Amino acid sequence: MLREWTDVSQTKQVKQLDRVIIRFAGDSGDGMQLTGDRFTQGSAVFGNDLVTLPNFPAEIRAPQGTIPGVSSFQIHFADHDILTAGDRPDVLVAMNPAALKANLGDLPKGATIIVDTADFTKRNLDKAGYESNPLDKLGEVDDILSGFQVQPVDLTGITVEAVKEFGLSRKDASRAKNMFALGLLSWMYGRPTEPTIAFLEKKFAKVPAILGANIAAFKAGWNYGETTETFVVQYEVKPAKMRPGTYRNITGNLALAYGLVAAGVRADLPVFLGSYPITPASDILHELARHKSFGVTTFQAEDEIAGIGAAVGAAFAGQLAVTTTSGPGIALKGEAIGLAVMTELPLVVVNVQRGGPSTGLPTKTEQSDLLQAMYGRNGEAPVPIVAAQSPGDCFAAAVEAARIAITYRTPVFLLTDGYLANGSEPWAIPDVADLPDIDPDFATGPNHVSAKSQNDGDGAPDEYWPYLRDPETLARPWAIPGTPGLEHRIGGLEKGDGHGNISYDPANHDKMVRIRAEKVQRIADGLDPLRVDDPSGPPGDGAKVLVIGWGSTYGPIGAACRRVRRAGYDVAQVHLRHINPFPKDLGDILSRYDKVLVPEMNLGQLSRLLRAEYLVDAQGYNHVYGLPLKAAELAEAIGRLIGDAEGREVELGEHGLNLPADHENTEEA
Repeated sequence: MLREWTDVSQTKQVKQLDRVIIRFAGDSGDGMQLTGDRFTQGSAVFGNDLVTLPNFPAEIRAPQGTIPGVSSFQIHFADHDILTAGDRPDVLVAMNPAALKANLGDLPKGATIIVDTADFTKRNLDKAGYESNPLDKLGEVDDILSGFQVQPVDLTGITVEAVKEFGLSRKDASRAKNMFALGLLSWMYGRPTEPTIAFLEKKFAKVPAILGANIAAFKAGWNYGETTETFVVQYEVKPAKMRPGTYRNITGNLALAYGLVAAGVRADLPVFLGSYPITPASDILHELARHKSFGVTTFQAEDEIAGIGAAVGAAFAGQLAVTTTSGPGIALKGEAIGLAVMTELPLVVVNVQRGGPSTGLPTKTEQSDLLQAMYGRNGEAPVPIVAAQSPGDCFAAAVEAARIAITYRTPVFLLTDGYLANGSEPWAIPDVADLPDIDPDFATGPNHVSAKSQNDGDGAPDEYWPYLRDPETLARPWAIPGTPGLEHRIGGLEKGDGHGNISYDPANHDKMVRIRAEKVQRIADGLDPLRVDDPSGPPGDGAKVLVIGWGSTYGPIGAACRRVRRAGYDVAQVHLRHINPFPKDLGDILSRYDKVLVPEMNLGQLSRLLRAEYLVDAQGYNHVYGLPLKAAELAEAIGRLIGDAEGREVELGEHGLNLPADHENTEEA
């Protein structure tokens, strides 16, 4: 362990904490994402529950030292179950003035700020919009950092000195300052160091000087915390109590890719991904490309339309077909999705949502593509919609989307977003036997009795009709091209009922449109009842307010409801996995509450669907900041609605926005 590297001459105080929120922030070239990722891995190995929030600049290379170029990584880790990456950091590591200015407004009073003094030059201060150096005003009347625990450290200078033996230029040596910061924070919070050392040894194995410099900087950061009088307190966050199982830290995109592989294995089908790189979905393509041994084929097409066109062809050929993109790509794929609706072929369409419209906020998160998924095609083209609620849940959501697509012969939207895609959490690796069975049930022979066969008195099927249907699911048969006797033609023109030949008959078109819509609705027949989280009792007997959400709002909603209940008020929560069709019991659940609140990272898309479908007065709580909802602010909104419903004034006190600094991020298991 790193404690053996130095002769400690002083005794440090160790303070127990139940949770901490740390944000690493700096220029996009300062390695903040790597630093945060390594701290996360150390926390996962240690056994904490955790949730992360990487936050990238939108520009490929924003001007260095400017606020638009700030990159940050936030981690919330705890000794108990938590749901969000936290509203307000307890610790900010700021590598330059822009990082300080961009993040200062998010900090509660009493928060710790560690700044790299080397980068607080006149040039960098000007870029960040500071007229003077705030570090020079500490303790003065105009001290903008008053109320914070500011720790100025020459991270760059100490790092350069620590790695001098490796013969690097000052510029190259200073690049290891993120490892110094990681070492310091690892000491402060007792993070295990072996995972970081092993990572560096693997990453820089072919560049000994860089390897040595990074390890030396990491050790120097640890030793600085251990020996300096600046940091007199070390903090301990014990491992969280989790259900027995094998866990790993996982991001949403990685979990989704694993889910697609698992679905292919359960269905005994090869997986085909036709895709075009787009932020924030590209990592799914990268990951699936690594799994050829599981029968996965990845095709990076020249554009979005070619990607989904190839996927539709793979579906026709009898494979588990997938296409991945974000909102702008969905706009381009719309016609091909309509083709998959008409041909009734299994296809998983993954939309990792980002801020829009147009190019919008490519690296930020949003939930603004729900109505696009619901209606964004010409004609009556209903498509099932499945949404993941957490990074780890992306695995189960991917398996579920594939199950629906294959079972009901339909394209299925799988919605995640940038927060889920890049965020991470501990994930219990499931037992393969617990995953649902997925049966492609390929057609193996004729399914229709021709007039000739009837006249001959045989009565045995002697023709293959591609649009005859299963009486329960209304799914049409799926025949692998080349199967003898099952030759057939499909395409984008309207099909005749049963035989599937081109038909322009008005009555037939009306019938086929209704059948395709009913097929989607029948998916609800196989869904489990919704789970209502309402400790006050059965729906309608206790809480008068129901908070309903979908997708990545699960964490903020859950954390907000915990705050409200801890303050002594009743509130119920329901979260939707299936948005089209809605679960069959949703209408009854909504009718049992006086008030319904729908938090979303859009301007009210699910609330519109609920109002239209169930005539319920669903009220929206809507932010489109490109960031996740904040639990404390949402708790205040829930409290106000409870007050309206119960005819009394609700005061959350320290459980809502007005928490003391040392309780600012409290979430109760």
